[in-house]
Amino acid sequence: MTMEKILKAELNTNLLKALGSSGGGCISQGQTYETDRGRVFVKINHKPQARKMFEGEMASLEAIQKTNIVRVPQPIKVIDLPGGGAMFAMEYLKMKHLNKYSSKLGEQIAELHLHNQKLGEKLRAEGSTIGKGAGHSEAQFVDKFGFHTATCCGYIPQVNEWQSDWPSFFIRHRLQAQLDLIEKDYGDREARELWSQLKPKIPEMFCDVEIVPALLHGDLWAGNVAEDDSGPIIFDPACFYGHSEFELAIAGMFGGFSSSFFSAYHSKIPKAPGFEKRNKLYQLFNYINHWNHFGTGYRGSTLNMMRKLLK
Repeated sequence: MTMEKILKAELNTNLLKALGSSGGGCISQGQTYETDRGRVFVKINHKPQARKMFEGEMASLEAIQKTNIVRVPQPIKVIDLPGGGAMFAMEYLKMKHLNKYSSKLGEQIAELHLHNQKLGEKLRAEGSTIGKGAGHSEAQFVDKFGFHTATCCGYIPQVNEWQSDWPSFFIRHRLQAQLDLIEKDYGDREARELWSQLKPKIPEMFCDVEIVPALLHGDLWAGNVAEDDSGPIIFDPACFYGHSEFELAIAGMFGGFSSSFFSAYHSKIPKAPGFEKRNKLYQLFNYINHWNHFGTGYRGSTLNMMRKLLK
């Protein structure tokens, strides 16, 4: 069966007309189609781990969608390709560069980050009424760090096993996981030595902050945000419940977000003591992830950031 035939069957449509040329991000190819029920956008990836990657993305879109705070494309279906790999169909949105709605997005991302905390406060306020009323089937408060499924930041799968302590989760499932890949591929002695000095110093960066698990987009760089006439849109998420500050590192690293985004965000979530140092720690994760994806061009930035953090 051809890819088009499979899509027609899986999307239950007679009409399937490819629109425009296919575009690609760093990871997957994309194609827009006209169908019986409107336009859909289909991502195509031939790697054997594609289904796992797309399932993580679909679960992430659903989690953000459930909060009703910030707009994401409506996910439709993950579909296997006959020769291996997978496709991911979602709602097509006509998007343009984030511009007019920059501060609106800052507000919405802060609201997204506060959403779980507010659920927790509501639970405590209701206290003894739990389970007595009907509406208890709504959103559940999450008291740990992680996510119910693996997600990919780029094409690297991330383990999101639940942990009750944020520094432990971040060290183990983010920094250590990425540095294990560096070790495997490069055996970089300097990275290894700097990490052995830095690792024990990380918990103390968190001693004076209270961290409530926040639902994070997980890969919020300028290429994953946009707007249409009705407001901001975010896409390509790699969600997990983590420290809200983690989100801001990549947003600040590679440009594309105006200062109005950050000021709107911080008007809802002010910078906690020690913010700047932890921001460097979160940038470190992104530099290592880039080293793993794009090669040694990011080695210098990674080692520099480790040295700065050790000062």
